[in-house]
Amino acid sequence: MQLSKAEEQLMQILWKKDKAFMKDLIDAYPEPKPAQTTVATLLKRMQDKNFVDYKQYGRSREYFPLVKKKDYFSKQVNGMIKNFFNDSASQFASFFTKETNLSKQELEDLRNLIDKEIKNK
Repeated sequence: MQLSKAEEQLMQILWKKDKAFMKDLIDAYPEPKPAQTTVATLLKRMQDKNFVDYKQYGRSREYFPLVKKKDYFSKQVNGMIKNFFNDSASQFASFFTKETNLSKQELEDLRNLIDKEIKNK
């Protein structure tokens, strides 16, 4: 399941905070801050998608992520490789290295990461 841009922005805040009350979430937004009702609606949709849950403390709810940032990002990247690069990691790597204006040092760092993964396989 995928998040909308607004949901993703809220999820980024929740991942950083690990758990937070509504006031904490709104305070973490840049100006102009969204209305509480907007954030509540986003949280409800994200809860329906099983991305967040909450613990009830009296009349307050403390929200926390159910999905790890790494897992979400991995799924997004794999989906992009499948949809835009014919399910070819090589095509993705070729595009990434040619089109992202990486420095020589960054490319060497990538090569070292790849070499390390090859040794581990």
